Amino acid sequence: MMQLITSNYYGNFIDEIVEMHRLRHRVFKERLDWDVQVSDDMEIDEFDALHPVYLLQRASNDRIQGCVRLLPSSGPTMLRDTFPVLLDGAAAPTSSTIWESSRFALDVHTDAPKAAHGIASATYELFAGMIEFGLAQHLTDIVTVTDARMERILRRAGWPLRRIGRPRCLGKTQAVAGYLEISSQALARVHTAGGLRGPVLWAPVAFMAA
Repeated sequence: MMQLITSNYYGNFIDEIVEMHRLRHRVFKERLDWDVQVSDDMEIDEFDALHPVYLLQRASNDRIQGCVRLLPSSGPTMLRDTFPVLLDGAAAPTSSTIWESSRFALDVHTDAPKAAHGIASATYELFAGMIEFGLAQHLTDIVTVTDARMERILRRAGWPLRRIGRPRCLGKTQAVAGYLEISSQALARVHTAGGLRGPVLWAPVAFMAA
């Protein structure tokens, strides 16, 4: 199950947001050992202060097991302000039709359901939620910084990354920046590969999330 939380409703979902930050701590600090900001077993950075939209993915037992953060490219972004080296000299996107995704995290159990290409069903749901949100906001693309492993997963899921520059080693991570297409065709590919039978986001909520 997917849940979309905008800044207007943070106060209504404090427990869910705290659980999301703890999920990010488990993934980015404990598992990947990234150099991230942590407090009280939560991973929080300066981009969380910019009123992002959060997409949360819940397991069948209601546990939050996945998340992604979305911000307009017209404001501060991780690509422009934290990882400009990945642009290879190109200008960072600044457009009302392009948003940035970051802090994509999944913490699924080994026996969690899987779909095509051995990819967790939860991954497909998060991908579909991102595309559905983008379509509701009339976006053309989502820009993101990711690693080589996730780039391969995106390609197998039918939502390939269009690289901006060449991959670079950032700490222990082989990182790359690129665009993800927002289109009905991309959504159909992800839905088919993920075995999703309908929208994962409630349409009126997606349209209100500005």
